[in-house]
Amino acid sequence: MRRITIWLLSTVAALVLLFSYRTSTMGAGGETSAIASGSDGPAGSGSSWTGTDDGSGSSSGDTSSGGGGTSSGGSGTSSGGTGGSGTATGSVAQTRWGPVQVRITVSGGKITDVTAVQVPDGNHRDQEINDYAVPILRQEALAAQSARIDTVSGATVTSDGYRESLQSAIDAAHLK
Repeated sequence: MRRITIWLLSTVAALVLLFSYRTSTMGAGGETSAIASGSDGPAGSGSSWTGTDDGSGSSSGDTSSGGGGTSSGGSGTSSGGTGGSGTATGSVAQTRWGPVQVRITVSGGKITDVTAVQVPDGNHRDQEINDYAVPILRQEALAAQSARIDTVSGATVTSDGYRESLQSAIDAAHLK
């Protein structure tokens, strides 16, 4: 009878420990979905632009992401010869490993720098992956001058979030 009691208690203790163990695949709140929550769309996604439009006579400090604009020629294509400069911060892309956010610097209508403002850093492995992947993603973005960049092997989720935030920053800067 004593052996059965000890066996039962040890089994219950092992099950409690097993089910309470949190793995690195769980997010901060314990969610396990691939994407915790996405952006609500391009309009209210948290992108911001700080800069000037060199060459359009009537820009009047357009810092909103309202679109179109009032430039002469008014076709709505924003990189068509405006030559704007400044910085644009993309929206925060919530991935299963954590938030990813990118800031671009634009000069003469071209992306001159890309900075990762936020990357997942929940554990040592996340930091290792991002120390490897973020410089590669930066080089790809500068070379492509768009968000059409390749995924870094081993950092698929971070690459997807990087692309999402980069596209949001490009949209905020009114580039192609």
